[in-house]
Amino acid sequence: MQNTGKIKTMTKNIVLTGLMGSGKTTLGKYLAEITGMEFLDTDDLIVKKAGKPITEIFAEDGEPHFRDLESQVIAEAAQKTGCVISTGGGAVKRQKNIDNLKSTGMVFYLQASAEELYERTKHDSSRPLLNVDDPVAVLKKLLAERAPLYETAHFTVNTEKKSIEEVSKQILELCQSQSRSPA
Repeated sequence: MQNTGKIKTMTKNIVLTGLMGSGKTTLGKYLAEITGMEFLDTDDLIVKKAGKPITEIFAEDGEPHFRDLESQVIAEAAQKTGCVISTGGGAVKRQKNIDNLKSTGMVFYLQASAEELYERTKHDSSRPLLNVDDPVAVLKKLLAERAPLYETAHFTVNTEKKSIEEVSKQILELCQSQSRSPA
């Protein structure tokens, strides 16, 4: 294979978790581009599998059905290697999702404050959870509920006030240090 100038592709997956606005999709696409790895967004995979948008899945079939679809696509994505996987914010709500993602990947929790997450998402009308009077309070509540689950990741990377390049560099350095560590 010719050197394309991209960073050497890893065999383990790079898995990004965190709340909405933490940068999972944006960072995931960037990491995939600079490493030459395949990018998988579990929300996109759910939409493809269901044949309808997530908002319709929730409205017509309910959250339990959505979570079942999410677990299916995570199990399928985790069977691949050499991918950057961006998960939905609630994927960590099921332990089997965490276990599947850890089986072939290094899991990163992209951490930011509720205030920072709101700043990143306030112009995105596709986030129904934030179409309320106090979206920062909603984000604080979600962070409080999910932080213990997110913190089961291999690494926590604070993304607050950092560029995509800074966060990517930190993640790739952590991946490389782990690949050099004895098992």
